[in-house]
Amino acid sequence: MRIETVWTTEADSARAAREAADELALRLGGPPSLVIVYTTVTHDHDALVGALRARLPDVPLHGGSSCLGVMSRDGFHSSAGTGLGLLGIRDPEGDYGVGAAEIGDDARAAGSAAIERAIAAVERDGEPPDFVWIAGVPGHEERLIQGVQDVLGTGVPIAGGSTADNDVSGRWLQIAGATVSRNSVVVTAMYPSTEVHVAFHSGYSPTARTGVATRASGRVLHELDGRPAARVYNEWTGGVLDDHLAGGGVLGLTTLHPLGREVGEVGGLPYHRLSHPDAVTPDGGLSLFTDVAEGERLTLMTGTRDSLVTRAGRVARAALGAGQLDPGDIAGALVVYCAGCMLTVQDDMARVADVIAEALGEAPFLGTFTFGEQGCFVGGENHHGNLMISVVVFQRDDEAAG
Repeated sequence: MRIETVWTTEADSARAAREAADELALRLGGPPSLVIVYTTVTHDHDALVGALRARLPDVPLHGGSSCLGVMSRDGFHSSAGTGLGLLGIRDPEGDYGVGAAEIGDDARAAGSAAIERAIAAVERDGEPPDFVWIAGVPGHEERLIQGVQDVLGTGVPIAGGSTADNDVSGRWLQIAGATVSRNSVVVTAMYPSTEVHVAFHSGYSPTARTGVATRASGRVLHELDGRPAARVYNEWTGGVLDDHLAGGGVLGLTTLHPLGREVGEVGGLPYHRLSHPDAVTPDGGLSLFTDVAEGERLTLMTGTRDSLVTRAGRVARAALGAGQLDPGDIAGALVVYCAGCMLTVQDDMARVADVIAEALGEAPFLGTFTFGEQGCFVGGENHHGNLMISVVVFQRDDEAAG
């Protein structure tokens, strides 16, 4: 297995795609087995994908939109909100099938259809993949994961991220082969010739503030412990919502104070999936970027700018640790980093790239900035969360390592 990445901030979409595809094939020493594409919404995506298909006509493409730019071991790549990154895997002994489905009014069914198509694309029917990479529309993530698991069961790791735009205006998009969509889910069923290891964490710590969701529906937390959720949250955070309790958007105010739900524990320490409050509702509730259910216990989490920077390296090291690997043992990596975290530490994104590169050594990686993160926790649970980091590392084969 060989993995390489290329990036460009060239504004001409067709030219950017042509040059990136040619450079990727050159670095790989031949046509890729799979190309992961992350692009900003500022590009002309029909021109971009058309140019990629012209250069890589028979290569499976899996892609989506990333907020403001992309990230690699070379740094954070964005020019006037424009960037393009490609990660190519050359693995003649492996199989990589891309499948997609329009979400329509049944996201769970779409998740099932997409993974079935991905498996059929490489004629591995009846054989679960080693790993699934996913990119979908924000708002449906839990049901998309359920749909994939309806087909595969819960034993296959799932990771990826919800597609994003530059200003939360809904311009996000998904790429599958030659098709560009704005309301689909794209999955890649991976059957690599080497092992894949994953880690899913956040840069936040739990506080002592905790309560039970006593009224909730979908992605709205109406009440905590029988009181309006926004008012309780405001008390927990020392008044960050003082001027917004009547309603309105609060996304930027809550980035360092998400709500967490315990998923499991390791070594006696709990780990959490996070929910990012984005608005106060007219009835004093909080709308979130995840589903929430009555009876769930939520804990106020806390983070700092520095923790959002340094934790990325810790997640990368955790992915290595999952396979008991050293940096020299991996061919490359995929990184999902929350767009909300990126926007909070945007001036320090070069440091984020540096700490990941330090953890991964010389291995290439491609990072995308998402409006929702999906990953597999250390206990094997696949979940959707907010303000999180997902890292997937691909082990080198013996020949490459030698």
